[in-house]
Amino acid sequence: MRGPHNIWRLIRTGATLERTGAMPVILDAMEAPPILRVVTRGLAWPFQWLGDKGDPSMPPITRALTVLGPAYIKFGQILSTRPDVVGDDLAVELRVLQDKLPPFDTNIAKKEVSRELGIRIEDVFSEFSEPVAAASIAQVHKARLIENGQFVAVKVLRPGIERAFRRDIDAFYFAASTIEFLAPFSRRLKPYEVIEHFEGVVNGELDMRLESAAASQFASNTESDAGFRVAVARWDLTGEKVMTMDWVEGISLGDNTALQQMGLNLEVLGDRVLQLFLSHALRDGFFHGDMHQGNLKVDADGNIVAYDFGIMGQIDEYTRRVYAEILYGFIKRDYKRVAEVHFEAGYVPADRDVDAFAMALRAVGEPIFGMEASNISMGRLLSYLFEVTERFGMETRTELLLLQRTMVVVEGVSRSLSPNINIWQVAQPVVEDYIKGAIGPKALARDLAKTTRILSRFGPRLPALAEKLLIAQSVPPQQSHPTPSRRRAVLWMAAGSVLTLVGIWIGSAL
Repeated sequence: MRGPHNIWRLIRTGATLERTGAMPVILDAMEAPPILRVVTRGLAWPFQWLGDKGDPSMPPITRALTVLGPAYIKFGQILSTRPDVVGDDLAVELRVLQDKLPPFDTNIAKKEVSRELGIRIEDVFSEFSEPVAAASIAQVHKARLIENGQFVAVKVLRPGIERAFRRDIDAFYFAASTIEFLAPFSRRLKPYEVIEHFEGVVNGELDMRLESAAASQFASNTESDAGFRVAVARWDLTGEKVMTMDWVEGISLGDNTALQQMGLNLEVLGDRVLQLFLSHALRDGFFHGDMHQGNLKVDADGNIVAYDFGIMGQIDEYTRRVYAEILYGFIKRDYKRVAEVHFEAGYVPADRDVDAFAMALRAVGEPIFGMEASNISMGRLLSYLFEVTERFGMETRTELLLLQRTMVVVEGVSRSLSPNINIWQVAQPVVEDYIKGAIGPKALARDLAKTTRILSRFGPRLPALAEKLLIAQSVPPQQSHPTPSRRRAVLWMAAGSVLTLVGIWIGSAL
């Protein structure tokens, strides 16, 4: 599936960008040099007749991404949160991709709900609206339950979305393989593994049962977070392609005018979005991986309400500690410690110079401090950071891709509410709180207790393991004095009993 079909797919992509007028807009946003403009447009122009025209009423970029497919739309959604990178006008244009795409027919949606849930619409819902939001993967309908009169949101996958995503991802795989072959230096960035990661994320988003489970866990983790709540899923009306959850009344976090009319402080909201994300990522290791404005509302009480849980991120405790130490080092401007953490975690090859790496990190971090955020060119900063990672041979950490991508998205959302937000100042209290709890005597005691509990589970198995060890050593029955092997077996049995008792005691105490 990754042969001529995908060559055609990539040609069509360039042709569509040129035909819809998106190519020059992209090159302008990139501030591309003249030679790149000439080469890029020179290659695309002869084939533009192969591209799709799209909806002429849409702006060029939105028009192109909409006809190219759901994977491209996802990319546009990410860019819509970064006005500092793509500019205010383009960010507003791309925001349409979050939840205002052309919907599919409501009758088709009703048939899908009936088939998936094994119900008749008229037996369960007294009302079932036209689509109220349509995104790249699914659309949402507002419905009223007959049983109690409450409103719910019914989310239905787009027909044929699985095949459409497979087509796009196959093309991305082909492009990644081509890049690795033609540009060997790019292999450290692991483009093929990046696409594998993206594929895994998408596959999870295409199963509404997994999304419901994610919503349930996220709600449990965040139930005590002030100013934040999660829409609750209805398991009895959820299947693989249909998800039903509580209806959320509120104002989109992207509607600054309406939020101000509510009397809300946009700067406070911007700070809260960033701090909530960091709390979820560091404290819980489980965070919303698609926190753009289309998935966040503000209710009448001023709470931020999250929904659409198709993309959730998980990071283990060790990685969270590494990430927190890196953030904390940047906040404290301790670039030597940031560099050491990278080496300790194996992110940078051990044969590189830690002091030189610290100096390079200083060049990345120092421009952030002492100036207004509006004066920071995030595009230039990311470009320099890329140069640093290339120079020191850092490989792409695929397990951190979603965390890094979401951090970019969340920062963009916060900046859209508060253009002068200083992400380091806002992040500092959250990171410091996590550091205090995760690194220190209490954390060490918790780690030892957890290790003991895990080891204690093997207690009942240790006598059998010891017996096998004795048999393997073929100890003669008449031997009166214990051999080293027998002594080890006895010690294993004793250790197993002690660990079991200690594990039970600690488990009851914690």
